[in-house]
Amino acid sequence: MTTTSTLPPSQAGSGNSVSKTGAQTAVQSSPLDEARKTAAATPQGQRTQLGAQILQAALDVSISAGDNSMALLYRTAIDNINEQLAPEFGPNALQAAMQQDNSAEATAERILSQSTAFLDSYARQHPNKAPEDMLRDFVGIIRGGFEKGYAEAADILSGLGVMGEGSPIAAGIGKTFELVQKGYDDFLQSRLQALQE
Repeated sequence: MTTTSTLPPSQAGSGNSVSKTGAQTAVQSSPLDEARKTAAATPQGQRTQLGAQILQAALDVSISAGDNSMALLYRTAIDNINEQLAPEFGPNALQAAMQQDNSAEATAERILSQSTAFLDSYARQHPNKAPEDMLRDFVGIIRGGFEKGYAEAADILSGLGVMGEGSPIAAGIGKTFELVQKGYDDFLQSRLQALQE
Protein backbone atom coordinates (compact mmCIF):
# COMPACT_ATOMS: atom_id res chain seq x y z
CA MET A 1 0.00 0.00 0.00
CA THR A 2 1.41 3.40 -0.89
CA THR A 3 0.77 6.57 1.05
CA THR A 4 0.82 10.01 -0.42
CA SER A 5 1.86 13.12 1.40
CA THR A 6 -0.70 15.85 1.88
CA LEU A 7 2.04 18.44 2.38
CA PRO A 8 3.00 20.71 -0.48
CA PRO A 9 6.22 19.57 -2.23
CA SER A 10 8.19 22.44 -0.69
CA GLN A 11 7.30 21.23 2.80
CA ALA A 12 7.23 17.48 2.17
CA GLY A 13 10.99 17.20 1.86
CA SER A 14 11.69 19.63 4.67
CA GLY A 15 10.93 17.10 7.42
CA ASN A 16 13.97 15.04 6.45
CA SER A 17 16.25 18.03 6.16
CA VAL A 18 15.09 19.37 9.52
CA SER A 19 15.73 16.08 11.25
CA LYS A 20 19.14 15.81 9.58
CA THR A 21 19.98 19.39 10.51
CA GLY A 22 18.81 18.77 14.08
CA ALA A 23 21.00 15.67 14.29
CA GLN A 24 23.95 17.55 12.82
CA THR A 25 23.48 20.40 15.28
CA ALA A 26 23.38 17.97 18.20
CA VAL A 27 26.58 16.31 16.93
CA GLN A 28 28.32 19.63 16.27
CA SER A 29 27.38 21.22 19.58
CA SER A 30 29.24 18.61 21.60
CA PRO A 31 32.70 19.38 20.11
CA LEU A 32 31.86 23.08 20.25
CA ASP A 33 31.08 22.79 23.95
CA GLU A 34 34.35 20.93 24.47
CA ALA A 35 36.27 23.60 22.54
CA ARG A 36 34.68 26.33 24.65
CA LYS A 37 35.64 24.52 27.85
CA THR A 38 39.20 24.04 26.62
CA ALA A 39 39.46 27.69 25.54
CA ALA A 40 38.11 28.89 28.88
CA ALA A 41 40.99 27.12 30.62
CA THR A 42 43.60 29.27 28.85
CA PRO A 43 44.37 32.94 29.57
CA GLN A 44 43.69 33.79 25.90
CA GLY A 45 40.36 31.96 26.06
CA GLN A 46 39.41 33.79 29.22
CA ARG A 47 40.29 37.09 27.55
CA THR A 48 38.11 36.13 24.57
CA GLN A 49 35.24 35.31 26.90
CA LEU A 50 35.76 38.65 28.65
CA GLY A 51 35.55 40.35 25.26
CA ALA A 52 32.27 38.58 24.58
CA GLN A 53 30.95 39.61 27.99
CA ILE A 54 31.98 43.21 27.35
CA LEU A 55 30.23 43.14 23.98
CA GLN A 56 27.11 41.74 25.65
CA ALA A 57 27.29 44.50 28.23
CA ALA A 58 27.71 46.97 25.37
CA LEU A 59 24.58 45.65 23.71
CA ASP A 60 22.74 45.97 27.01
CA VAL A 61 23.95 49.56 27.28
CA SER A 62 22.65 50.38 23.82
CA ILE A 63 19.24 49.02 24.80
CA SER A 64 19.04 50.54 28.27
CA ALA A 65 21.83 53.04 28.62
CA GLY A 66 21.28 54.33 32.18
CA ASP A 67 23.01 52.43 34.99
CA ASN A 68 24.51 49.87 32.62
CA SER A 69 27.21 52.31 31.53
CA MET A 70 28.44 52.42 35.13
CA ALA A 71 28.27 48.63 35.31
CA LEU A 72 30.36 48.42 32.13
CA LEU A 73 32.91 50.89 33.46
CA TYR A 74 33.10 49.05 36.78
CA ARG A 75 33.46 45.69 35.08
CA THR A 76 36.23 46.75 32.68
CA ALA A 77 38.09 48.62 35.42
CA ILE A 78 37.94 45.68 37.83
CA ASP A 79 38.93 43.20 35.13
CA ASN A 80 41.96 45.26 34.18
CA ILE A 81 42.97 45.85 37.80
CA ASN A 82 42.69 42.05 38.21
CA GLU A 83 44.98 41.64 35.22
CA GLN A 84 47.55 44.02 36.72
CA LEU A 85 47.42 42.30 40.11
CA ALA A 86 47.45 38.76 38.68
CA PRO A 87 51.27 38.36 38.66
CA GLU A 88 51.37 39.19 42.37
CA PHE A 89 48.08 37.76 43.68
CA GLY A 90 46.76 35.33 41.08
CA PRO A 91 43.72 35.62 38.81
CA ASN A 92 40.56 37.45 39.90
CA ALA A 93 42.14 39.16 42.89
CA LEU A 94 39.14 41.50 42.95
CA GLN A 95 35.61 40.18 42.78
CA ALA A 96 33.30 42.09 40.47
CA ALA A 97 29.86 42.65 41.95
CA MET A 98 27.73 43.80 39.03
CA GLN A 99 24.33 43.79 40.74
CA GLN A 100 24.90 46.79 42.99
CA ASP A 101 24.32 50.52 43.08
CA ASN A 102 25.83 51.73 39.81
CA SER A 103 25.95 55.45 40.55
CA ALA A 104 29.25 57.23 39.89
CA GLU A 105 29.95 57.55 43.62
CA ALA A 106 29.15 53.92 44.44
CA THR A 107 31.08 52.62 41.45
CA ALA A 108 34.12 54.71 42.36
CA GLU A 109 33.93 53.61 46.00
CA ARG A 110 33.85 49.92 45.06
CA ILE A 111 36.78 50.30 42.66
CA LEU A 112 38.79 52.17 45.29
CA SER A 113 37.99 49.95 48.26
CA GLN A 114 38.55 46.70 46.44
CA SER A 115 41.77 47.70 44.71
CA THR A 116 43.45 49.49 47.65
CA ALA A 117 42.65 46.57 49.97
CA PHE A 118 45.63 44.72 48.48
CA LEU A 119 48.23 47.16 49.81
CA ASP A 120 49.26 45.06 52.81
CA SER A 121 49.64 41.93 50.70
CA TYR A 122 51.64 43.85 48.12
CA ALA A 123 53.88 45.25 50.87
CA ARG A 124 54.52 41.74 52.26
CA GLN A 125 55.57 40.57 48.81
CA HIS A 126 58.04 43.45 48.46
CA PRO A 127 59.75 43.66 51.86
CA ASN A 128 63.01 45.04 50.42
CA LYS A 129 61.41 48.08 48.81
CA ALA A 130 61.52 51.40 50.58
CA PRO A 131 58.02 52.00 52.00
CA GLU A 132 57.49 55.17 49.98
CA ASP A 133 58.57 53.49 46.74
CA MET A 134 56.40 50.49 47.51
CA LEU A 135 53.36 52.76 48.06
CA ARG A 136 53.95 54.68 44.84
CA ASP A 137 54.47 51.47 42.85
CA PHE A 138 51.31 49.89 44.27
CA VAL A 139 49.14 52.91 43.49
CA GLY A 140 50.72 53.07 40.02
CA ILE A 141 49.75 49.45 39.35
CA ILE A 142 46.13 49.76 40.42
CA ARG A 143 45.76 53.19 38.79
CA GLY A 144 47.10 51.76 35.52
CA GLY A 145 44.59 48.93 35.65
CA PHE A 146 41.75 51.34 36.30
CA GLU A 147 42.78 53.69 33.49
CA LYS A 148 43.01 50.82 31.02
CA GLY A 149 39.55 49.59 32.03
CA TYR A 150 38.13 53.09 31.78
CA ALA A 151 39.57 53.55 28.29
CA GLU A 152 38.05 50.24 27.12
CA ALA A 153 34.64 51.12 28.53
CA ALA A 154 34.75 54.61 27.00
CA ASP A 155 35.70 53.16 23.59
CA ILE A 156 32.79 50.72 23.67
CA LEU A 157 30.34 53.41 24.74
CA SER A 158 31.67 55.79 22.07
CA GLY A 159 31.20 53.08 19.47
CA LEU A 160 27.58 52.80 20.55
CA GLY A 161 27.12 56.53 20.06
CA VAL A 162 26.10 57.22 23.67
CA MET A 163 29.04 59.45 24.63
CA GLY A 164 28.08 62.60 22.76
CA GLU A 165 28.22 66.09 24.19
CA GLY A 166 25.73 66.52 27.02
CA SER A 167 25.29 62.74 27.37
CA PRO A 168 24.41 61.66 30.93
CA ILE A 169 26.44 58.52 30.33
CA ALA A 170 29.55 60.51 29.42
CA ALA A 171 29.00 62.70 32.47
CA GLY A 172 28.53 59.65 34.71
CA ILE A 173 31.65 57.77 33.70
CA GLY A 174 33.64 61.01 33.60
CA LYS A 175 32.60 61.71 37.18
CA THR A 176 33.55 58.17 38.19
CA PHE A 177 36.97 58.60 36.56
CA GLU A 178 37.58 61.83 38.50
CA LEU A 179 36.40 60.30 41.79
CA VAL A 180 38.63 57.25 41.42
CA GLN A 181 41.67 59.34 40.46
CA LYS A 182 41.08 61.64 43.43
CA GLY A 183 40.59 58.59 45.64
CA TYR A 184 43.94 57.14 44.56
CA ASP A 185 45.63 60.51 45.14
CA ASP A 186 44.07 60.83 48.60
CA PHE A 187 44.97 57.23 49.48
CA LEU A 188 48.59 57.76 48.45
CA GLN A 189 48.86 61.08 50.29
CA SER A 190 47.36 59.72 53.51
CA ARG A 191 49.67 56.69 53.47
CA LEU A 192 52.76 58.81 52.72
CA GLN A 193 51.82 61.19 55.52
CA ALA A 194 51.42 58.27 57.91
CA LEU A 195 54.94 57.12 56.98
CA GLN A 196 56.40 60.55 57.75
CA GLU A 197 54.69 60.69 61.11
